[in-house]
Amino acid sequence: MIATRRLPGSGMQLSELGFGTATLGNLYRAVSDEDAAATVAAALAAGMRYADTAPYYGFGLAEKRLGTALRAADGVVVSTKVGRLLVPADGPLPEERHGFRSAEPYEPVYDYSYDGVLRSHEASLARLGMDRVDILLVHDIGRLTHGDRHADRMAELAGGGLRALERLRVEGTITAFGIGVNECEVALELLDRGPLDLILLAGRYTLLEQGALDVLLPRCAASGTGVVVGGPYNSGILAGQTPRAGTRYDYAAAPALVLEKARRIEAVCARHQVALGAAALQFVLAHPAVTSVVPGLASLTEVAETVARYGAPIPAQLWAELKQEGLLRMDAPVPSETRGGTA
Repeated sequence: MIATRRLPGSGMQLSELGFGTATLGNLYRAVSDEDAAATVAAALAAGMRYADTAPYYGFGLAEKRLGTALRAADGVVVSTKVGRLLVPADGPLPEERHGFRSAEPYEPVYDYSYDGVLRSHEASLARLGMDRVDILLVHDIGRLTHGDRHADRMAELAGGGLRALERLRVEGTITAFGIGVNECEVALELLDRGPLDLILLAGRYTLLEQGALDVLLPRCAASGTGVVVGGPYNSGILAGQTPRAGTRYDYAAAPALVLEKARRIEAVCARHQVALGAAALQFVLAHPAVTSVVPGLASLTEVAETVARYGAPIPAQLWAELKQEGLLRMDAPVPSETRGGTA
């Protein structure tokens, strides 16, 4: 059974194990409408009651598929994102754009303004076929995405987008708002400006890297900011049994040093007869600031594997050995042995 945790300050309960929908937007490979619907149905049946999506995922495809699949479902918390507007695409479309194999005739354009956030929210509701979503997250703000344009984008968000989010929350159109990012620095920058209900942090707190332990996670725990971990497998390198050359890490082929560390972690897991993916999934849930983890799911098999990983028994000795080998930070919270997973 999948447990739930309360999102601080909002009263919402999120399932510890949620599902990300970038895969339903045909990230890296095509998924049929039928398989997408079956995947969502299986996730719901397994007890996953939190789904995260975004306009960017397949240029609206993931939102449309999720909305259709949830049409008859009750009690599911949904988050989607703002910061990109979808505009009509010009000319013929390549088979793959931004990593998505989607034929939706739109292109994403950054817009963190007051009007842009409101327009993005309205368009997402239309694609989802819903009259409200629970959570809105500002998508991919930060220097990692915008480089030299970061200051301009941040000024646009601070000068307008955040006010739009506050308005929507006051009006009751959303329950909570926050950010969905791949870096710690911008999360701290925004926390300096004011409180956030939630940070969806993708790839920066995993078995491979725990830099978020330095400042961000302690600050979230102290301030009551909920944390959802995305990308617990670091784009796939922690999902399989034996990381191989060419395996993705951070949306690209894994560098040699990262690949070597992943192989060493997998070797420790193998000695304790634990699947690498199970250790990766359960590890992130051990931190008290983390409310949920949302791996991407694209098939019935992946749903079944994810549920099995969530409940797999993991001996305390595995975590101890990872720390002794210098593969896991000594101050990283680890799951208890008693629950076969999350603490």
